[in-house]
Amino acid sequence: MLNWLNTFLTPKEPLAVSMAGVKMGDRLLMLGCGDPLLLARLAVKTGLTGRACAVDESEERASKAGEAATGEGALVETIAAPLTSLPLDSDTFDLAVVRDVLGTLPPERRVSCLVEIRRVLRAGGRCLVIEPSPRGGFGALLTRGAIDPYYRANGGAPRALEAEGFRAVRTIAERDGLMYTEGVKPGT
Repeated sequence: MLNWLNTFLTPKEPLAVSMAGVKMGDRLLMLGCGDPLLLARLAVKTGLTGRACAVDESEERASKAGEAATGEGALVETIAAPLTSLPLDSDTFDLAVVRDVLGTLPPERRVSCLVEIRRVLRAGGRCLVIEPSPRGGFGALLTRGAIDPYYRANGGAPRALEAEGFRAVRTIAERDGLMYTEGVKPGT
């Protein structure tokens, strides 16, 4: 009898999709294919007039992400390539979503990855980093080793984005164990 109420109380889409702010016609790049369903949901938002591209260093993860996206009705170009040398044209994408990648890379690869993201984003393009929130107590024991402690101690995603020239860097949400940080590529 109250099922109609659920349509108003149940979120229509996951928080990560809302935080990304993908619109019809956007050119989307996702780095890291560990969450194929997120990729599919973001790609659907770009529509037929946009472009969705995903890059992962693992051929297997890239392939599975492509299959999952197709299963959800999304058109996605998946590429297996180093995140430090993206085989994509400069100034191409409106949005780069980086899921569970930056904090797991060694410092020199992290810098190279961010340089590449900045290269492929158009002026005014956004980079959204989604990664586990810092935890204390028992939660810290469960997530130990997932994120480079040096990266975390030195400011994590906000500091890394600022160091590579992104502007208006801010943490836009921290919820359900995830932190959402975005930065904008300045105009040239």
